[in-house]
Amino acid sequence: MSDVVPIRTALISVSDKTGLIDFCRALEHHGVKILSTGGTAQAIRAAGIPVTDVSEHTGFPEILDGRVKTLVPQVHGGILGRRTVPEHVAQMGEHKIAPIDLVAVNLYPFEATVARGAAFEDCIENIDIGGPAMIRSAAKNHESVAVLTLPAHYQAVLDELKAHGGTTLATRKTLAAAAYARTAAYDSAISTWFAQQNGVEYPDSFSFSGTKKQELRYGENPHQSAAFYTSTPARYGVATATQLQGKELSYNNYNDTDAAFECVAEFSEQPTVVIVKHANPCGVSSAASLADAWDSALACDPVSAFGGIVAVNRTLDEATAEKISAIFTEVIIAPEVTEGAKTLLAKKKNLRLLTTGGVPSPTEAGVTFKSLAGGFLLQTRDAGRVLPADLKVVTKRAPTAQELEDLLFAFRVGKHVKSNAIVYAKNLATLGVGAGQMNRVDSARIAAWRGKAANLDFTGCAVASDAFFPFADGLEAAIAAGASAVIQPGGSIRDNEVVEAADKAGIAMVFTGMRHFRH
Repeated sequence: MSDVVPIRTALISVSDKTGLIDFCRALEHHGVKILSTGGTAQAIRAAGIPVTDVSEHTGFPEILDGRVKTLVPQVHGGILGRRTVPEHVAQMGEHKIAPIDLVAVNLYPFEATVARGAAFEDCIENIDIGGPAMIRSAAKNHESVAVLTLPAHYQAVLDELKAHGGTTLATRKTLAAAAYARTAAYDSAISTWFAQQNGVEYPDSFSFSGTKKQELRYGENPHQSAAFYTSTPARYGVATATQLQGKELSYNNYNDTDAAFECVAEFSEQPTVVIVKHANPCGVSSAASLADAWDSALACDPVSAFGGIVAVNRTLDEATAEKISAIFTEVIIAPEVTEGAKTLLAKKKNLRLLTTGGVPSPTEAGVTFKSLAGGFLLQTRDAGRVLPADLKVVTKRAPTAQELEDLLFAFRVGKHVKSNAIVYAKNLATLGVGAGQMNRVDSARIAAWRGKAANLDFTGCAVASDAFFPFADGLEAAIAAGASAVIQPGGSIRDNEVVEAADKAGIAMVFTGMRHFRH
């Protein structure tokens, strides 16, 4: 093949030494001269594989505590010199610069250093300089040089060495693209961290990156393509989950499963079950056991629960698994699963079962983004949490202890319901959920209609609204449904009118001062 470039000299400098020795041993077998630095050279030498220190190759020692190792013409000239350009070849000969045909470099573990909470100076020292420079140089000159930034790349190069005696242009171009993606992600992590260190929440330039975990069969609809990417920092959920059984998750499965697990994370105090359909919870309950919580969650809307996503915040036990398996369920996500539950659910071949190892904190800081035409919106995660001390009683009657507990429960659920959101709850279980309507009155009516269609008793229930009631009509619809206590943010210019309607009906109302729009 005319585009094959033989590998005579390879420069290897890696922090992740996975597969290093086997790779170098294979290169030695093919007669490749290996150059290396520091700990990588020591590891190669200890394995009995011939290796030349870069400082010996360049005639220039490592200096400044290792900050300068490879930033010299003998390295970058050897990487960047174009073998097909006579002037380049002549200059390389004049300056005694030997060509380097392969660069295998993975970078100082900056992201991992930050993730473990290292001190500022430690993070600074884990910002790689020479590595990205070599990677970018090799990627730019992919016409003549192969660049490897992950241990996963080693085998492809070895396969080509065996088949062709060198690397093909197609492979070098693929590796170059991966190399630029890696340095971009690395720089993104550094710039984000630096902005945080400087107390800048929204820097003038913001970038983010992800690592492809899976190409999906299609997106929201069959005519759309899609892929799933993971990002840092890691957070318990679908991105870190282990799939124990079932076919691959779809785009909609991922989206709905994430919504379910984030919702169930709100309720750490008791075993809780959340059932989600089309990204909205259609049943939520906290109880003494997961099995009891499942019964109450399912009772809220058994029709919508068919084909839904189920999330639990405790280890999934066999008794609960048996109840869930009685209806068609797309996905179950749990922190852990007992062996008995695994065995029982294994009979449902199409059911996806995920374990995460933990539950995310609902108050953890983070950012979310939404794409727009020509840009994106960036915001902090809705980590708001309303506590009893935050509530302001605005009616003549204060809520009872049970009403207060149900109000806070309903408001937490409402945080995960598409706005306009209305949630009815009683005894820590949802009775009805109204989501995504263009006005709050319809949300209140739809939520009540669904619950009553399931023969649930709304008498003396709590009702939560994710934002203020702009008029009294939405509240009146909730009162008509049977609500005896209301929680809402407040802040409408007609708050007095709404409070008067509550007092007239003899119900309790509290303001949170915090809203939970979810668009």
